[in-house]
Amino acid sequence: MERDDAEVVEEGSGGRTRHRLRRGLLQGLVGVGLIVVGLAAGLAWSERRSGRNDATERAGDNPSAASRSMPAMPGMPAKTAAPGEETAEVSLTPEAIERAGIKTAVVGTRAAVSGITVPATVTSNAYRDTKVNSLVGGVVRQVSAELGSLVSRGQPLAVIFSAELAEAQMKYLSMQAMLEADHQKLVRTEKLVGLGAASRQELEEVTATHTGHATEVAAAGQRLLLLGLAPDQVARVTDASHVVSDVVVRAPADGVVIARSVNPGQVVGSAQELFVVTDLRTVWVIGDLYENDFGSIQVGSPASIGIPARSATVLNGRVAYIDPRVDPATRTAKVRVEVPNAGMELRLGMYVTLDFRTTSGKPTPVVPRDAVQALGERSVVYVPVEGGEGRFTERPVKLGAAVGDSVQVLDGLKPDERVVTAGSFFLRGEAARNRSGG
Repeated sequence: MERDDAEVVEEGSGGRTRHRLRRGLLQGLVGVGLIVVGLAAGLAWSERRSGRNDATERAGDNPSAASRSMPAMPGMPAKTAAPGEETAEVSLTPEAIERAGIKTAVVGTRAAVSGITVPATVTSNAYRDTKVNSLVGGVVRQVSAELGSLVSRGQPLAVIFSAELAEAQMKYLSMQAMLEADHQKLVRTEKLVGLGAASRQELEEVTATHTGHATEVAAAGQRLLLLGLAPDQVARVTDASHVVSDVVVRAPADGVVIARSVNPGQVVGSAQELFVVTDLRTVWVIGDLYENDFGSIQVGSPASIGIPARSATVLNGRVAYIDPRVDPATRTAKVRVEVPNAGMELRLGMYVTLDFRTTSGKPTPVVPRDAVQALGERSVVYVPVEGGEGRFTERPVKLGAAVGDSVQVLDGLKPDERVVTAGSFFLRGEAARNRSGG
């Protein structure tokens, strides 16, 4: 019984040993398999990397091949020539040319023109500004002129009540009375001298007194004129009933009221400024001219005035004055252009531009404005192909300054070539269709 139990124990121990051996053998086989698989993957990766390096080296030797072998990234199209950088040729049948109304013109020449443009401001012609001052002190009773009113010479602008004027008239009356008394005395003395009742010396004294009073009366009358009374008003001052205390302030010239500094009830003094009247049929446009432009602009040079608020309106004038002083802060000098303003297009204080055109002796090609077409940021013209019936080629040009209905061509055309004028817009559309493959 004890032997049987020992055999069972021995048999159980041997079974566990064999199980361990089988499990260890299985783990070893799995490990060997993993090593083999790893070696195979490493070899394949090495071969792929070597092939890629060879392709890169070949692409470096041949860039075009590299570009073919490298596919474009998604959403990134392959680079092509920009449509604005290519030109086109248009072929038309005689019937199409006739329908489009295509006409050509010969490229002419003109002296080169360069432009200088500076900002400027409109001011009144200071030589035509007239200040209206009060000739007497007093109280303003009435003002009949508003700012911006168009007035004519002699038109009443204001009425001032003046005690000073009334006193001057009373003094004038008093002097007239004294002069009349002296006159009567002179007449009596002359009669007495004729009768021998008065001496010649007495007559001379009376005559001198009379002459002095006559001079004082004339001075008093002149003062009334200076205080604002008209000559006919002075002539009517013969007694106290004709004394007036109101003086009328009148416009000294035709023009527009651009300043008013009085209102009814205001106390004013003698020589105080009440209004400013100016003639706006000619105005000044004053701009700032930089130092490097002094040699191109002189007194008498023509100038064009552009009005930003009215882009279609261009006025012309001439330089009347260039300030000899240069502003040390801006390094500019004031330039003044006199501009006719009969239509009142220019208003005081308006911002405008001064455009000066200067010419050089070298001629440059010019073409009509109709010949030039814009393609984005480029300008092109259409030139008939020599020897090609109905064929036109598109040619980029570099433009200069515009002069009237013509524009200068700085590059792209030569004198005596022909360009399409009427119908160039049609050719631009046909060229666009050709470029798009339509």
